[in-house]
Amino acid sequence: MRKKNIIELTHCDLESYRRLDKVPVRVLCDNVRSMHNIGAIFRTSDAFLIEEVILGGISGCPPHPEISKTALGAEESVAWRHVDSSLAEVERLKGEGWRIAVLEQTIGSVALNEFRRDPEERLLLVVGNEVEGVDQRIVDIADTCLEIPQYGTKHSLNVSCSAAIALWQIVFL
Repeated sequence: MRKKNIIELTHCDLESYRRLDKVPVRVLCDNVRSMHNIGAIFRTSDAFLIEEVILGGISGCPPHPEISKTALGAEESVAWRHVDSSLAEVERLKGEGWRIAVLEQTIGSVALNEFRRDPEERLLLVVGNEVEGVDQRIVDIADTCLEIPQYGTKHSLNVSCSAAIALWQIVFL
């Protein structure tokens, strides 16, 4: 085997990407404070054709050099917007029929590897602050809480790593 070169790795240009049909999944970053995490979530969202990234509360927004450092241009390809209140946005989308899935460790959560999304359903994945997680008020109104099974000595993963794992599961399985 040989590694692919840059020409073989290039799928499409920016304008072609914007015209592609997106997966009916949105990611809401609830007060994610690290610009590097925001950039990584953009990059993952680009890779998996996620419809939109919603940046809630204190979550940083493009243009920002730290976001660009990890997003590598995905902040230009993925649709995004900022909302002042993550809770209000979740309530609004839930009212429009979106299924709300929170990535959080809760009593009664669903192991991510057991979760299957109906391909016809619109899903909002909410990821939370690096220290506090997802706002409890959002957890309270979520349709499901997804948890990544872990077996090591640490009890959590970085938010952008968790989002990437969850999005892969949601989009491909």
